[in-house]
Amino acid sequence: MLSDWNPGQVRPSRIFLAGDSAAVTREASKAPMTGWGQVLHCFLAPTQVEIVNCARAGASARTFSERGRLDWILQHIRPGDYLFTSFGINDARPEEWLRTQEYGDFAYHLRKFVDGARERNAHPVLISPPERDTHDAHGNLPRSITEYVMAMRDLAAECSVPYVNLYDRSHGWWEGLGPDGVRPFFVHLEPGEHPNYPEGFHDQGHMTPEGALACARYVAYALVEQGIVPPHWAVDLDRTDLPPDRVSWLDDETHAELTRSRTLGPN
Repeated sequence: MLSDWNPGQVRPSRIFLAGDSAAVTREASKAPMTGWGQVLHCFLAPTQVEIVNCARAGASARTFSERGRLDWILQHIRPGDYLFTSFGINDARPEEWLRTQEYGDFAYHLRKFVDGARERNAHPVLISPPERDTHDAHGNLPRSITEYVMAMRDLAAECSVPYVNLYDRSHGWWEGLGPDGVRPFFVHLEPGEHPNYPEGFHDQGHMTPEGALACARYVAYALVEQGIVPPHWAVDLDRTDLPPDRVSWLDDETHAELTRSRTLGPN
């Protein structure tokens, strides 16, 4: 079940989000890891739009499609809904079962999301993933997935699909902040700092609430600026004092059930 709904009510529009761990809604046992899709609701009015976050940690464009997760979305999406698609990080990994070629099967699989949405009179949107904290020993921030970002941009142009370039925006932020300034945006925990990681944990690939909120805020801003969604959908774009309870994590049982159920194929 996607949400409670009374037939006498007007349904809000829905945003289905397909992506990887950068966008996923995390379970409580993984806090403070936070995906930008997990906090996108902070900047879009819930009376106007419902966010159905189907992003899956560890997914590439290929595996998300091959494991039936895209099929599940296409089974439930309605005319007028949106399908946001954000992949590229795991597509660049060396494992054969994950990896795609930028202008080969990566673009081929992305097109499935675009065509599937349009065939159902829904609105496809392509969103490049955020850059990771890839600062090197000299404080430089290399670009880690440039070719995948370019391939997504080119496909968006070819198919006349709205495109949000979160990758370039986040790379500019992280580069400007430098290796020390960007640390609060990613999971860098010392021993005893968080109960989920008593021995400490340093993860340059996954964001904290601060990093996720920065990315989600930009996505919402870009959606309005580019005319992808109506401007009255946006809320709190300039608010810097969001209440802490706006960021929450699913309990592990609910997270596992959603991961299991939102697919028409094997988990």
